[in-house]
Order: sequence, then C-alpha cells, then structure tokens
Amino acid sequence: MESSLDIDKEKRVWDILETVSDPEIPVLSIVDLGIVRGIELMDEPTSLTISITPTYTGCPAMDMMAAHIRIALADAGFLKVQINQTLSPAWTTDWMSEAGKIKLKAYGIAAPVAKAFNKEYLEDLQMECPNCGSTQTKLISEFSSTACKALFQCKDCLEPFDYFKCH
Repeated sequence: MESSLDIDKEKRVWDILETVSDPEIPVLSIVDLGIVRGIELMDEPTSLTISITPTYTGCPAMDMMAAHIRIALADAGFLKVQINQTLSPAWTTDWMSEAGKIKLKAYGIAAPVAKAFNKEYLEDLQMECPNCGSTQTKLISEFSSTACKALFQCKDCLEPFDYFKCH
C-alpha cells in the first residue's frame, strides 16, 4: 500500500515533469504529449525511474527530453534518476492530453483528430485552420518541420499551418 508520502512524492514528480517542454513544440510539456509512461519511486528518497516512450522510433528529440528531465528533477533534489525508453506499446496521439491539444491549436498547430494515418486520409482531411477556424483547407505536404507533422494551407485566410499527424 502506498503511503501518503509516496503519493505526495509522485505528484511532485508529475508536477516537475509538467514543466519539461517538448524541444520541437515548446508549448507542450512531455506530460501533455503523453510520452511519460510511468514513474517508479525507489527506496532512496532522491532516486526514481521515469519511463518514456518516443513519439516514433528514432525521434531525435528523445535525448534532449531525457536531459531536460534529469535537469528538472536534479534541480528539485532528485539526484539519482534513471530514464528508460520503452517502445512497446508504441506511442499514439491518443495519449496526448486534451489540454495539450488545446495548447497546440493556440500555438498554431492543428491537433490530431483521428486514430489512423495514411496519405489518402491526409489528402481527404478537412482540417480546421488553427488561425481562422475554416475547414476549407488542403494538404500541401505529408511532412512538415518534423516527421510527425503534415503541412496544410487554409483556402480562406491562405495561411499555412502544421497538423500533428495521428499515430
């Protein structure tokens, strides 16, 4: 049975992780993104293990995220932090928080709207423009600034915008 001290410590760790931003989309925390899969408290008060799942295998931001996790936790007094990358189950956009999806839209990136991804799906998708709200949009490229995003353009305001692809 977990003690209230353990529950408080785990909540504190989650709160700290909420301050660690995704280096590619800084408006999102790694908690918003859904890559933090677990926290394991160790017997030593300043030791713990964090399990994270990359948004896709080989994601170049994972090393930076792990470094930022270590720094944030060290600043809070957690001196022995082990970070495990887990590949199974594979990360899915379903793990993103609703707050994270709202933050994406406010940042100008359309949040994922479905559970499947393929090029035909993207070509037929009438994505809501995060700039003006129009659904009169078109796919420009199935890849954008990162492999996890596609590039769309609004036919009404003519602005390009990223769409965070479903995985």
